[in-house]
Amino acid sequence: MPSAITPFLWFDDQAEEAAKFYTSIFKDSKITAVARYPEAATEVASGKQPGSVMTVAFELRGRPFVALNGGPLFRFNEAISLQIECETQEEVDHYWAKLCEGGDPTAQRCGWLKDKFGVSWQVIPSGLCELLIDPDPKRSDRAFRAMLKMTKLDGATLRRAADGE
Repeated sequence: MPSAITPFLWFDDQAEEAAKFYTSIFKDSKITAVARYPEAATEVASGKQPGSVMTVAFELRGRPFVALNGGPLFRFNEAISLQIECETQEEVDHYWAKLCEGGDPTAQRCGWLKDKFGVSWQVIPSGLCELLIDPDPKRSDRAFRAMLKMTKLDGATLRRAADGE
């Protein structure tokens, strides 16, 4: 059996809050385990107190994640993002609205956003990749140009643009 690859997200001290937030947004999601800092970690754990939350394991749509309260040493940036492919515009609207709550409005462009914890997400309509790699370069160019003008992506508008409408 192949090894699983699990995203491991480093927070200062918001791991449990973030896991609760994310699992409240996605259907079929849950917190699966909470580990607490042991006494022995006091010396190396950026001032974390014994008994405080160390990691939170959770699942989003059945995919495993782990959130760590590792201290303020590292911050999220756009070099890594989590992509959500949505079947309907209603899904795009739902995830966009929920993940934008408390996030950075200046970091919203072309379907990308940064949530209130600094995690970057891409909320994309199903079929976007096919439009952008269409064998007809004019069609893919029109879709790409339309995407560049958007903050939250609109799948129907992107398809119309690709079709030259």
